[in-house]
Amino acid sequence: MPLAVCATPIGNLEDVTLRVLAELAAADVVLCEDTRHTRGLLQRHGIEARLLSYHEHNEAQRTAELLPRLDAGERVALVSDAGMPGVSDPGGRLVRAALDAGVDVTVLPGPSAVETALVASGLVAEQYRFLGFLPRGEKRLATLWEELKAWPWPSVAFESPRRLPATLRSLAEADPGREAAVCRELTKRFEEVARGTAAELAEQFGEPPKGEITLVLGPATIGNAGGDDEDRALAAVTELVAAGVPRKRAAEIVSGLAGIPRNRLYKASL
Repeated sequence: MPLAVCATPIGNLEDVTLRVLAELAAADVVLCEDTRHTRGLLQRHGIEARLLSYHEHNEAQRTAELLPRLDAGERVALVSDAGMPGVSDPGGRLVRAALDAGVDVTVLPGPSAVETALVASGLVAEQYRFLGFLPRGEKRLATLWEELKAWPWPSVAFESPRRLPATLRSLAEADPGREAAVCRELTKRFEEVARGTAAELAEQFGEPPKGEITLVLGPATIGNAGGDDEDRALAAVTELVAAGVPRKRAAEIVSGLAGIPRNRLYKASL
């Protein structure tokens, strides 16, 4: 049997697929970060299963234990507390080890905090960058903001509520006009999506909020990102508009040539 990697709800326990429920019910063992958390999901859907803890502190040991069982044909399902195992959660080591050992791996998709936050933010573009958990410390954050100035698309990151105020202040110092969204408690009862500039959000979240946070960053403001290349791209849009090309079409043409988001050029040229 293949190792089944199962996505689970990021908040609302109803957000689980029928395939995942069937796999969890049929599994010989369900690997989970917190057995209490996973037991709550199973009880909600009337499923009984044998649970085995699998987290960052015992991942290496459990992987060694489970490979022979997978090879022997046991049905093993892997879940994390929320979302897809292996993406900022334990699981990647077991998946790699299983594949290296010739064990098939099947992935059962489901909820994603990254994509949910990205769409809810209103900052969706043709591409995006996932940053995982943001680095700690002012210097490392400042380095990241500088790096992202050259990235002309949105970015999504996880952040702890305790560190969020300092992170937003750091971002506001680097690029106060940058569009962003703080997505809190996604899919849960007290879900909140706060949108605004970095400066506005830094003021709004002066104190740590409650709940899990996903932070979406728009591209750097036109004056901060890309330097001369972006200035030339914006100048090209202006010239095309002056020559009689509709502004939307001008932004589309230059976007295709320069690799800068169309909406970003359009707004900056107004």
